[in-house]
Amino acid sequence: MKEYVYPVRIVDCKCNSNTDALLKKQPLQIGLSERETVAFDSGDYIILDFGKEMCGSARILTYHSSAPRVRLRFGESVGECCSDIGGEKNATNDHALRDFETHLTHLSDMTFANTGFRFLRIDFCGRANIKSVVAVNNILKRKAVYEYNGDDARIAEIFSVAKRTVDLCASSGYVWDGVKRDRLVWIGDMHPEMLALTTLYGKLPHIERSLDFAREEARLPAWMNTMPSYSLWWIIILADYYKKTECRSFILRQLDYLEALITQLEPCIKESGELNYPSYFVDWPTHDRPDEIHGVRAINIIAMKRAIELLDAFGRDSTLARKLLERLLRIEIEPTTSKQVTALKYFATELTDADKERLVAGGARGMSTFMSYYILKAVASFDKPAAIEMMKEYYGTMLDKGATTFWEDFDIEWAENSCRIDELPTEDKKDIHGDFGAFCYIGYRHSLCHGWSAGVIQFIAEEC
Repeated sequence: MKEYVYPVRIVDCKCNSNTDALLKKQPLQIGLSERETVAFDSGDYIILDFGKEMCGSARILTYHSSAPRVRLRFGESVGECCSDIGGEKNATNDHALRDFETHLTHLSDMTFANTGFRFLRIDFCGRANIKSVVAVNNILKRKAVYEYNGDDARIAEIFSVAKRTVDLCASSGYVWDGVKRDRLVWIGDMHPEMLALTTLYGKLPHIERSLDFAREEARLPAWMNTMPSYSLWWIIILADYYKKTECRSFILRQLDYLEALITQLEPCIKESGELNYPSYFVDWPTHDRPDEIHGVRAINIIAMKRAIELLDAFGRDSTLARKLLERLLRIEIEPTTSKQVTALKYFATELTDADKERLVAGGARGMSTFMSYYILKAVASFDKPAAIEMMKEYYGTMLDKGATTFWEDFDIEWAENSCRIDELPTEDKKDIHGDFGAFCYIGYRHSLCHGWSAGVIQFIAEEC
């Protein structure tokens, strides 16, 4: 669904005209005798806040223009919309243009960009009279089959923001990770997104379309998204989607590929149980660390258990899947530090007392958004109140920093002496968007609307 959203606040500006006129809801139609416009001169600028994260564009209605050049900068934070491409904080135009120059012309109604943003900065290099600037937001709008109706206000806010996150990421008809980043179907990342979407809406064509797309793109012997663990996540998503929707006709279309994929897995799992994949990946915080191989083993075990369930349910031969599961269980999953891999162990086998201590140590410290559902469920299996408090601490801290959608990653230690995303960064505080991040999400490249963070919806539905 497409919606038009007026700005709710002017963060900053340099202009002698009455800029508050841009906050008024005027008809989105240019006339010959417009009475309320904002006059900008060369060198002026304005930063608009649309109140919440958007997925889409900016629509500018221009009454008069001396053919000015304008620079548009979209940002998920105020800092990002005031940044320059490159530089110390890694602002980027990768995947979706969010910083560029264009021209405004008189009596015009033009729409610019297609990205994820909450803030828009316009710098003027000539005179222009602007009637309105609105966000064109694309968001999934469907009747929900589940809503959180509890009396805990913090949980209600977490649920609402997580719902907006995944609604924006599913607005295209497929399931994306981040509305500012690449527009790919990352199948390994989609499991928490599937959990969130099916909890909210039940059977959903966006999920089926994405699963079909991933299968068709990864013609065997290719791995989905080039990563073996992501092909394993496809199996897990398929089985869990079937559990939640009983969509037999959809699953029937997948079974031949599923059987062929399991055959492809056989040489990757040695008789001894050792793994022999070309690459290993769980999530970014555990990448290239000792726990990673244990996490991939856990994903293998979960996938084989799910494959057996699916094949048995449809009367297909599960012998090879059972054989591979037996091999995998010959080697113990032994995480040493990470909560993410320890949580996956819970879903694969069972937790030891040491595992339980690791999961609750430091509360929300050590959590990641992608793995939040798995961590919280693992903790809830032995201490439900502690799991709920960890959720409120972790997601609540993002809310306290101005989040209106949840992020690609978040380390709770980033919150110490850092600014909110809706504030101009200052020298005496860290920029929570621009000064942190790692791997592919350093600085302003970090996505602040990432669908995998919405897995918390499933946790709320199950435990709250």
